[in-house]
Amino acid sequence: TGFVLWFFGTGPVEGFAKTLVIGILTSLFTAIFITRLIFEYNLNRNKKLSFTSKFTEGFFQNSTINFLKNRKKFYILSGVIILIGIGSLATKGLQKGVDFQGGRTYVVRFQNVEKVETEKVAKQLALLFETAPEVKTFGDDNQVKITTTYLINSDDEKADDIVETKLFEGMSSIIGAEVDKDTFLNTYLMSSQKVGPTIANDMIRSSILSIVFALIIIFLYILFRFKQMSFGAGALIAVFHDVLIVLSLFSIFYGILPFSLEVDQAFIAAILTVVGYSINDTVVVFDRIREYLGAFKKRDAEDLVNSALNTTLSRTVNTSLSTIFVLLMIFIFGGEVIRGFA
Repeated sequence: TGFVLWFFGTGPVEGFAKTLVIGILTSLFTAIFITRLIFEYNLNRNKKLSFTSKFTEGFFQNSTINFLKNRKKFYILSGVIILIGIGSLATKGLQKGVDFQGGRTYVVRFQNVEKVETEKVAKQLALLFETAPEVKTFGDDNQVKITTTYLINSDDEKADDIVETKLFEGMSSIIGAEVDKDTFLNTYLMSSQKVGPTIANDMIRSSILSIVFALIIIFLYILFRFKQMSFGAGALIAVFHDVLIVLSLFSIFYGILPFSLEVDQAFIAAILTVVGYSINDTVVVFDRIREYLGAFKKRDAEDLVNSALNTTLSRTVNTSLSTIFVLLMIFIFGGEVIRGFA
């Protein structure tokens, strides 16, 4: 997943991919080499090694949850979410960011206004732009994100300056203070981005290719690892299910939740990260199932799968919680732009 993002991604996504790959390789080196050194150091001095605390001791040990008995309940839950999501995707769609639809975005923060009326901003700018821009609160109540396609197809070298002038003129009456254009651009305008239609189409193409190639590589890896088509098909179905759940939730809740759920390059990075985590956990479970299939050939298949799931449950929960804690910190402290990714 990391190498696919690295190859197909651009800008921040490519940077994220490089960080991800370096982090994984560093973790692999640490787990194999550094951990062994620490073990040998302590064992040679007859030190007692403990892998649990009083809080985690016995955490999910010897659990006997009958997962397969309750599988129909989970089928229904997933099915309902996916059906509602497909309906939402068909009617409501996804909130495409400027990366995928082209246009200009401006984040404007008002210094002397506690809460900005987005309808008023949109109405004011509609008088200056050819079409009404999309205006929504972005982060704090006094900050808005403005998306417009005004002059996006223009070849005029001064097009950017013209749009900024129109933006300044539209914002002047709302700012309320005597502010010139340079002060507005340096103080009130937090960020701006421009993506032309051709670039947007290229981004859509590269995003689709990155997801397709990631799925193909995963299928081939599982097929090579377990030598069975059923394992590869099962892994792909699990990954497809997880991705569809994320897409469904993004479509259902955009416009409802008080933070951005835009589909942009960061979203594609998030989807491929979900794919990576999903297949990672799937491989661990499949490995244990394969181990049990070889060790207990006469054992009932349903009982064997339940045992495999229970023995890997502690690892699954611990890994998931550690990831969730990191994502929670990103969501709280990472700012509005990265909350959708988290």
